[in-house]
Amino acid sequence: MMNTQDIVRQALALDPSKRFEVVEEILHSLDQPDPAIDAVWLQEAERRLAAYRNGQAQGIPAEDIFGTF
Repeated sequence: MMNTQDIVRQALALDPSKRFEVVEEILHSLDQPDPAIDAVWLQEAERRLAAYRNGQAQGIPAEDIFGTF
C-alpha cells in the first residue's frame, strides 16, 4: 500500500495537465452536498424572500455592496 508521500511524489511526476486533473478530482470528492445543510439554506432563503416581499426587509443596491466597475 502506498503512503501519502508516495502518492504526492507520483502526482508531481505527472505532466501539469494531468496533475490538474488529479487535483480537480480530489477537490470534487471533498465538495459533496449535504442535504440537511441545503434544506436549512433553502428555508433561510425563503424566509428572507418573504420578509422582503412583505416589506419587513429592504434590499441593498449591488453598487453599494460591490461598488461600480
